Amino acid sequence: MNKLLNTLFVLAVASVTAHAQAPAAPAKPAVASIESRVAMCVGCHGIPGYQSSFPEVHRVPMISGQNAKYIAAALNAYKTGERKHPTMRGIAETLSEQDIADISAYYEKHAGTTGGAKTVREPSPQVAALLQKAACASCHGADYSKPIDPSYPKIAGQHSDYLFVALKAYKASNSANNVGRNNGVMGAIAKQFTNAELKALSGYIGSLEGDLRTRPDPKFR
Repeated sequence: MNKLLNTLFVLAVASVTAHAQAPAAPAKPAVASIESRVAMCVGCHGIPGYQSSFPEVHRVPMISGQNAKYIAAALNAYKTGERKHPTMRGIAETLSEQDIADISAYYEKHAGTTGGAKTVREPSPQVAALLQKAACASCHGADYSKPIDPSYPKIAGQHSDYLFVALKAYKASNSANNVGRNNGVMGAIAKQFTNAELKALSGYIGSLEGDLRTRPDPKFR
């Protein structure tokens, strides 16, 4: 009996010792928080009035409150080179498909609730004619804040100088100078207008009330 008990004791000790000495399973790498993934965005898009100097000085676009599907489409266009902006392409190339989806969803909700009725500012006869010719409302919605498809951007209230630079980029779709945007529909529309006309369109649309915001990151307040 004592021999049996001694044998059981030795086996129990050996089992506990082996378990204690077994290497721990490697910990799974932590998924980066959304805050860490948007950190590269807030340095420009989270500072009110922040300006880019390429291809000319203009305020960077407001993206808080923008449609997630549009943000994703834009990032993918920078990633593939359809949009030729070296800084944005460098950033987009580091992002995975999941990163793009998460960042886009984050900024769609980032503006918070804007709410309330928006004051409609009627365009001048000249701008009204340009808007009709461009048919902006047919895609971006009657108030330019409710696109007919979420892959199209809200543009009401967007910085007018940014809109002007973007429209000129569509005109320069085949440029080798890293300033163009390859989009057949927008390219065909933009090329109908002189730069002065594009500036008038941009000025009016930028003057409207919209859902877009620049929400500062706490580090930049």
